[in-house]
Amino acid sequence: MKRATSLQVAKLANVSRTTVSFVLNNLSDMGISDETRERVLAAARQLGYVPNAMARSLVSGATRTVGLLMPHDDQVHANVDAYIPCFLTGVTLTCQASGYKVLFEPLNNATPPGTFLNLVDSGRIDGLIVLNPRAADLTYLDDVAAAGFPLIVFGSNLTELDSVHSMDADNRDAARRATEHLLALGHRRIAHIGFASDDYPIVRERLLGFRDAMETAGIDIDPAWIAYGNYSAESGCDAMHAILARTSGVTALFAGNDTIAFGAMNALRDAGLRIPDDMAIVGYDDIPLAAYAAPPLTTMRTEPFTEGGDAAAMLLRIMAGERPAKAHVKADVPLIVRRSCGAHLT
Repeated sequence: MKRATSLQVAKLANVSRTTVSFVLNNLSDMGISDETRERVLAAARQLGYVPNAMARSLVSGATRTVGLLMPHDDQVHANVDAYIPCFLTGVTLTCQASGYKVLFEPLNNATPPGTFLNLVDSGRIDGLIVLNPRAADLTYLDDVAAAGFPLIVFGSNLTELDSVHSMDADNRDAARRATEHLLALGHRRIAHIGFASDDYPIVRERLLGFRDAMETAGIDIDPAWIAYGNYSAESGCDAMHAILARTSGVTALFAGNDTIAFGAMNALRDAGLRIPDDMAIVGYDDIPLAAYAAPPLTTMRTEPFTEGGDAAAMLLRIMAGERPAKAHVKADVPLIVRRSCGAHLT
């Protein structure tokens, strides 16, 4: 028989999982009424709830473990950028400071939507951070959060989901400003390569920002200027080759992230094109290698270590029963101008 979980207790008692933890841990001064306490205890007895062996306390069932779910294991394979290790380190150090460990769970694109529910139901984690979820997972995330399980989504600003708390850079605005920078330098035929497929909301947001800038400038976007990579520099190289093969006259590229930009730069060199003389490039993320590219890469700067720490801190506050002042937090993303865009030539 499958072991009952604290999430099931929460559902049966119609309370949050945090409330279940407080009641079963016999914590006072939490604003929990006697009636609610009795309802939680009755639900636990009815389900025969017994925490698993990983639990820190037989009473509370708390595992002192936070899950970090990434629904795209491509990004941790070879030839990918430095964003994930920095983000993971920020999450881990913040959790460790509060006595929590981090369970890192990468999934591949073939994983059916909602598979992460097995991790939630397993009782192995007390809260969950989901990095750059697929669109197909969003309904499941909303259901989990609505059931009271502590959850943070990072990489998608999900204002349309009432129950889910999210943190993200303002991707659409940043992409718009990156493209406007290239337009201000005189470019009109500008290509864009998404860092993954448009199954991911974050990829679509950056494409929308690119479109916003081009449409405001009165430029019709040729579909041949748009391509998608798959996280790696190799995929960026292939995407750039594909753009060059199907269209001519493109003079600039806004790449969905720096790793894609690095691959695109290699394709341009293979084609005998000079950067920025023949093709100006702007990336996204400002990973450590961006400043040492040849030429140094103009890019939009994110702070993955800080962002990981902020996401973990927000989750820990929710797990402690606090309600964040903002359900959906957006961070600004500054433009870092280097030689790859050709601004120094103007």
